[in-house]
Amino acid sequence: MTAVSPNPKSAPAFCQGIQYFSDAVLEFEIYGKVPAIAEGKTAIADPTDTAAAYQTLLYADALRYLTLQVTASKASGHPGGFASQAESYAALVMLGHKNIITEVGHHAPGFYSAMFLDRSLEDMGIETVQQMRDRFRERHGLLGHLSGQIPGLLAPAGPLGQGQHFALANALLHRDKLFPFTVGDGGLGEPYIVSAIAHFHTAYPTVTNFLPMLVWNGFSQEHHSMVSTLSNERMMTYWHGNGFEEVVLVDAKDFDEQDQPGAFVDSTAFSFEQRLEFAKAVLIAVDEAARSALTGKLTVFIIKQLKGAGVHARGAKSHNLYAHHTLDNPDVVKALKSRALPPEAWDLVRTNCERAGGGPASKTVVTESVLPLPELGELPLEEFPIGGDPKVSTTAMGKLVSRVGQLDRTYLVSNADGNEASGIANINQALKIIHPTEDPLYYQKPGGQVYEPLNEDACAGLAASLALMGSRTLWCSYESFAINGLPIWQTVTQAMAELRRPTPSTITLFTAGALEQGRNGWTHQRPEIEAYFAAMMRNGNVFPLFPPDANSIQVCYEWALTTQNKGVVITSSKSPLPIHTTFEQTRQALQDGAIALHESPGTKTVVFAVIGDMTLKPVFEATQHLQAEGIGVRIVAIVSPRRLYRPSDVAWEICSEPDGHFLDDAGFDQLFGGDALIGVIGGASAMLEPVMLRSTSKRDTFAWKRGETTASPVELIALNGITAESLARRALELMAPTEIVHH
Repeated sequence: MTAVSPNPKSAPAFCQGIQYFSDAVLEFEIYGKVPAIAEGKTAIADPTDTAAAYQTLLYADALRYLTLQVTASKASGHPGGFASQAESYAALVMLGHKNIITEVGHHAPGFYSAMFLDRSLEDMGIETVQQMRDRFRERHGLLGHLSGQIPGLLAPAGPLGQGQHFALANALLHRDKLFPFTVGDGGLGEPYIVSAIAHFHTAYPTVTNFLPMLVWNGFSQEHHSMVSTLSNERMMTYWHGNGFEEVVLVDAKDFDEQDQPGAFVDSTAFSFEQRLEFAKAVLIAVDEAARSALTGKLTVFIIKQLKGAGVHARGAKSHNLYAHHTLDNPDVVKALKSRALPPEAWDLVRTNCERAGGGPASKTVVTESVLPLPELGELPLEEFPIGGDPKVSTTAMGKLVSRVGQLDRTYLVSNADGNEASGIANINQALKIIHPTEDPLYYQKPGGQVYEPLNEDACAGLAASLALMGSRTLWCSYESFAINGLPIWQTVTQAMAELRRPTPSTITLFTAGALEQGRNGWTHQRPEIEAYFAAMMRNGNVFPLFPPDANSIQVCYEWALTTQNKGVVITSSKSPLPIHTTFEQTRQALQDGAIALHESPGTKTVVFAVIGDMTLKPVFEATQHLQAEGIGVRIVAIVSPRRLYRPSDVAWEICSEPDGHFLDDAGFDQLFGGDALIGVIGGASAMLEPVMLRSTSKRDTFAWKRGETTASPVELIALNGITAESLARRALELMAPTEIVHH
């Protein structure tokens, strides 16, 4: 092939911006004159057809070319990983599969190239290669890693070890479609991937329509991958040993006639004949793996090829571009010229991509439409009388959760630590734990709706991913251990903030707060997680909710079910606690952020801004001390601290389904205005930031310090300084006249 000048007159309009074309491709007249995907069809007819393999190879090289040119246009981005699996991605599409996910964020430019070639990116105004170059790694363009806003792409990709959750969720919701997801050498080092699949397969043995696609290229970001020393046999044994019935592996080295050294080789260095044989082998193998996954077998496909195949460098050096890797860089120029295609080949590739899967991914993949859900109607809320018998908040919410699951059979509740331990055994009783062993004593049976892996990542991952894909879910956890599931939950909420369609919010219930866990010691006392959510509130779509009682939690959950594209975090104790609020008060608090529970007059007024339920007890006790001193007290329960920020504090206006309601200054002063303000929380003090930012009173904070083994919650609260005596004392100190010091 000889590279010719840019933009020959015969080039299709979308090729504007391609810098190098070749004058011909070998055997194009034989295998390239007629698209392998016929008009009106959605896939090739026969994976053993040489013309189909030939056109798959052209598509793979088109993907390599675009991936490198787009990244080099900004001297930034990651071409190497995707380049090593280009044949397998091309094969999937030629076989009609477009619901493709990746757990490798560094594969983003390859995925963008695929979305460009099938015209999905036209939905965001990208019609030419030049426009794709201009908008790569730019705001309102093609982000460095996959996100929720790119047409045709099913899921975000950032931290490694997350992509399987999105594939599993979609497989559960759409049993008739295949959901391949690419896994890199580095990602395989994350323990979550295979363990999450193993639990899912035990819970749902007939749902196998997802397909891990291991990109085994020998390298991770900066060095050889930790699995690069395995033989093919050991790698296959690894997957078989983890329950995979079918392991389909294609090794480029089996086709190498160039005597490349090492276990990992570059197929683009083969002769044309061997490149075509390799492409045909990949196409046949991907078809075999896809059929296996779609017919009830747990299957993995592995492509073994050197990282960086066909781009500017090989091995870890191909992983990303540095500042000197511009479009004028000799290594980049050489690679682009070697991958250059003639105009007629670009036209053929685009035709196949448009036809595959029934049209552009932006029109055909499952996430491009809203998933229909059954109506829930009015939930059976039960309002308990204020001052009546103490009630367990989580149990009250569990009754509503059970009703939702009975009305919506796709609804899933996940809990890694056990619902019974969180006061929500009623959920298990109504919806049943998913388990192959039926046992009525433990409310478990196949086909249940309660997913209980002993793995917070798998627990949070399936629940959050199902919500992102359009379904209703609830992730339950002990507050202490939820941190292990937060990376995927944060990824999902961030994706929801930019998603191009409405979807049910991802809702959580965190129980067994630190203050309840006295005898368990610090291992079960980790309310620092609240600082994580406090920081996320500024994203604009994250709403931590702190219902003070069993009435309030029901209204909080009812509200959460009506929201879209948000992360709603409900934190509650599992102990019987007094009833302080009416339903109407919480509905008001969900609008204003907080509600006054108590107000008594006095010579001066101290305001207690309280987050949580158990923390109210020492505050009410302190109130008695202060009232005896003639001090007025207002106790304000903060239910939704996100509402208490100022609008400018939060990035709400750039969220999908934006929520711009915040308590105004007059309302804030009415709740929190006084002579002194004391914020009280049994968790991280950061959650009180919205109040402390806006208050002009003398103020202080009482919050969690650290865990310890204690005989009772009261002792643990005292260890952290949250006692009636210390609260009252500090209130009096804040309201004492300021002494004038004379020098």
